[in-house]
Amino acid sequence: MVVPTAFTPSLSPAERAEYGRNARSRAPRSCHGWFEPAADRPDPVDVVERQSATRVPDLVPIRYARMLESPFRFYRGAAAIMAADLGPTPSTGLNVQLCGDAHLLNFRLLASPERHLVFDINDFDETLTGPFEWDVKRLAASFAIAGRANGFSGGEQNDAVRAAVQSYRQRVREFAGMRTLDIWYAQDDTDRMRELLASSVNKEARRRAAEATARARTRTHLQAFEKLTLNTAEGRRIAADPPLITPLGHLVTDAAEEEKALQLVFDGYTRTLSSERRHLLRHYRLTDIARKVVGVGSVGTRCWILLLLGRDDDDPLLLQAKEAQESVLAAHTGGDPYDNQGHRVVAGQRLIQTTSDIFLGWTHAVGLDGRERDFYVRQLRDWKGIARPETMNPGLLCLFARLCGACLARAHARSGDPVAIAAYLGGSNRFDRALVGFAQAYANQNERDFEALGAAARSGRIRTVSL
Repeated sequence: MVVPTAFTPSLSPAERAEYGRNARSRAPRSCHGWFEPAADRPDPVDVVERQSATRVPDLVPIRYARMLESPFRFYRGAAAIMAADLGPTPSTGLNVQLCGDAHLLNFRLLASPERHLVFDINDFDETLTGPFEWDVKRLAASFAIAGRANGFSGGEQNDAVRAAVQSYRQRVREFAGMRTLDIWYAQDDTDRMRELLASSVNKEARRRAAEATARARTRTHLQAFEKLTLNTAEGRRIAADPPLITPLGHLVTDAAEEEKALQLVFDGYTRTLSSERRHLLRHYRLTDIARKVVGVGSVGTRCWILLLLGRDDDDPLLLQAKEAQESVLAAHTGGDPYDNQGHRVVAGQRLIQTTSDIFLGWTHAVGLDGRERDFYVRQLRDWKGIARPETMNPGLLCLFARLCGACLARAHARSGDPVAIAAYLGGSNRFDRALVGFAQAYANQNERDFEALGAAARSGRIRTVSL
């Protein structure tokens, strides 16, 4: 039989469903219900150190310190470890464009180009084609780990995991019965969030959602501009806060030459935009550049803030150019067809995100160390609302899990075959129950790996710097 994808219209829905059910012979749903480390499992500290070898050496100790703040923070930085764990497991072969790092904090409120708030995935550094269940497992385990961080009981942790997986399964089944264009146009906007919350008697959830929406609308590029820049004799410039924010002039002896090189990089980026967006960028001039430390898992990758000004010093645009390295999934999926990792990130984001930043593009650059590197570019901040799971009670965490599971299902339905995936999952809760078992087993493994990194820090094998 032909393997169905989102682009095989010659197959009937019945044939696609049959293929999905047949995938249970390759990977029974029950096989997802456990995790045991392979006998030849690599040392988790070795995995993290191999990643660090390609990063800015002075920033690596910051990454380790952030990962050692808690098991949940460790998990956020350990996508490569989990990819190595998932690679050898039985695969459904039902491929989608994976987020690649689908933990709960990579789902958030974002602004659409039409200036509407939507709930969507926001991190695509590891995006690649692979079996749908890898994303679902990473999301499920993140809720177990977050529940443990909040001191929730085992039952409360399981409720959150179950809510995420059930929401994913049920929404995939909805998409399986929809027309192709309706799937593509589907989005999780604030109206859909209100519908979900309206089904809950939890008044606290509705209040918190309204506050989060209002707060997201205040997190604009103008707020970032006021926070990150200051007035100088030369005009508005990025404020130094080393090592977290370091202007280019503090990093090189010949800033003029480096700025000229970075201008060429910027020009290369603009060529990846559509013509009308290139026209829009011509209204701005590149004014200042600084290196910025971001996230947990990304710490140590090269990340630049680009300050552009339009009509005057009160007409800013802040862009972020972030280094794109090979996806942690590549070694376990056969790689990818892109010769530029920034292009991989942008293509994956455009495929699975309902609405992407109008300035999203990619480029290639020679870094300060003389090595060639790939980058993707986007706005630094635009109406972003970030979840705070540490403030959630069990009920709120379950509601958030439902949002994340449904959102992930939409992303997978756009890039894969929802008919085949829905047929594989079925109408019962068998897959949901299995993922609860996996999430708890992997949360245990994550805690062991967290302790291994802590032991490496105490022995002096790795160095940490807290800021």
